[in-house]
Amino acid sequence: MSHWLNPKPCANAIVVRGDKVLLTRRAHGPWQGGWCAPGGFCEVGEHPMEAVEREVLEETGLRVRVAAHIGVWVDTYADDPTEPDAAVINVEYYTATLLGGDESAFDRREVSELRWFGWDELRPDLAPPGTLEAVLTAARSGAVLADRPS
Repeated sequence: MSHWLNPKPCANAIVVRGDKVLLTRRAHGPWQGGWCAPGGFCEVGEHPMEAVEREVLEETGLRVRVAAHIGVWVDTYADDPTEPDAAVINVEYYTATLLGGDESAFDRREVSELRWFGWDELRPDLAPPGTLEAVLTAARSGAVLADRPS
């Protein structure tokens, strides 16, 4: 490898409204056009719970509050995880409660489309290869590691 990759930790949210789950379609690589849970990289010194609330607002225009921690998954940040420069990242996943906002105000530089999917519409080929299917299964079953601290 020609350089050292030092990716930041990430935090993503599973936001549920009624019987639907919010996913965002990626506007850029990696996985351009793939559907993902909203979220992104943590800033220096930022707790992942703060990061996910900030990232969801920036990407979707929606305000959320973390409800529970689902878990941590290890993933790669590359279109092809076998690329020699594919970054390995730790992704914290949370369930989040929708507080409000304007979903028409989503960030079109990062997200090309927002969509609320019914649980029965979620297919493994919908998202980039990785962990989303396992995360959604855990979120739907209520298998969370810890509730948000008071």
